[in-house]
Amino acid sequence: MADRVSPDELKSLFLFEALDPEQLAWLSEHGAVEEREAGSTVYGEGEPATCFFVLLSGTIKMSRNVGGARVEISRTTHPGSYGGSYMAYLGERVPQRYLQTLTALTASRFYVLPAADFATVVTTWFPMTVHLLEGLYFGNQASQATVGQRERLQALGSLTAGLTHELNNPAAATARAASLLRERVAKSRHKLAALARGDIPRQLLAVLVDLQEDAIERCAKAKELSPVETNDREDELGDWLESRDVPMAWDLAPTLVAAGLDIDWVEDADSRLGGQHLDSALHWIGYTLETEQLMMEISQASGRISELVTAAKQYSQLDRAPHQWIDVHDGIDSTLVMLSGKINKKDITVDKEYDRSLPQIPAYPGELNQVWTNLIVNAIGAMNGKGTLTIRTSLRRPEDPDSPVQVEVCDTGPGVPKEIQERIFEPFFTTKPVGEGTGLGLDISWRIVVNRHGGDLTVQSVPGDTKFIVCLPRIEPNRNIAAERGVPAEPGAEHHD
Repeated sequence: MADRVSPDELKSLFLFEALDPEQLAWLSEHGAVEEREAGSTVYGEGEPATCFFVLLSGTIKMSRNVGGARVEISRTTHPGSYGGSYMAYLGERVPQRYLQTLTALTASRFYVLPAADFATVVTTWFPMTVHLLEGLYFGNQASQATVGQRERLQALGSLTAGLTHELNNPAAATARAASLLRERVAKSRHKLAALARGDIPRQLLAVLVDLQEDAIERCAKAKELSPVETNDREDELGDWLESRDVPMAWDLAPTLVAAGLDIDWVEDADSRLGGQHLDSALHWIGYTLETEQLMMEISQASGRISELVTAAKQYSQLDRAPHQWIDVHDGIDSTLVMLSGKINKKDITVDKEYDRSLPQIPAYPGELNQVWTNLIVNAIGAMNGKGTLTIRTSLRRPEDPDSPVQVEVCDTGPGVPKEIQERIFEPFFTTKPVGEGTGLGLDISWRIVVNRHGGDLTVQSVPGDTKFIVCLPRIEPNRNIAAERGVPAEPGAEHHD
């Protein structure tokens, strides 16, 4: 027969001190004493939660698997500290698994009660308390789900508005360029007809076509000039054209300069044309160059639209498996594109310090994009419209081949006060004014990183340098399904001093 804990010893524990003799006797009869050696695991994270453990003597610690590393949550020698199946009273409505690993650091004794008996105790002896706890637990879950969904919809609306604005710019540029292109093509036809009516010799027409092809080739290779260089060359070429009585010289000069043509080229053209038809030839070539430049604008604008659509698909993970091996930089870049409208409206510099040699990691990329969105939007808000947003990627421990991938989102804002740094990942905790934040952005991010990916999310902050550090494992994590579904994350080794 297993050793029992006497009613008197149970009553000496803070957890049972208010119980009556009959209840203490019941616990003594249904529970048992278990002894564990120093260094042994009492129960492991993710295993089925079958028992409720109460420390009688010894030293224990609670730990969790974070980013492939074992992180200690608490350590105690206080008799009455407890852990295990403390959620058993909720029955099958929540997954019953151990949320931490309990380790005996020294030889330890435990009072152990089967989960079913613990559920009977709580539901039978404290029915009103159970109703209150159930209401609190499931109500909190429902509230988080509702507000979280609302926040995601608001974020989606903001991103959609930003994307629409970003798409509107190249779309408007394409429409404008297409309209001007139609006009320039018409003028080019008219100028060519005028040249033909001017009885231009056949050999000069061939020269004119050669000059046109040369000008187009130069236009494609033209170097970008500084504003000062552009003004100087336009003034020089404009004066030369006026000296040759070329009509509308000051309208023509900017087009020729933008195409990389200079006085030497124009003088050569004049020589090849035998000093005839220069004004008509240059205007015809000018219309051709404007046509080329407009087509380049249309190509660039349509390319920008394509980039935005690609980024939107990458961000939303449209037509992709929810879980896959990814390059973490792809999601970050697509998120920056989606938020470019918000960033470009402010005096914020984006500095990307990427380690492109990082390996791929297993992840839910759509959910990680939500993390990047929350962290970047928070950083933008913290800087109040002015500063540097730095995104840095690396291995957490470069010398370790299995080291997690680390992403740092840094801002130059005023920082997070030390006294609230431990609370910023709590649900509904926010430092924003009433009506400007739900307090769920960082909580959702923490759950995605820690519970969904087995990683870690921390903050380091001093005025002018705040870092949110995301660590993601490079191997498929042994995820805690119970935690993913919302069971509280850090109840372990609880005691009341």
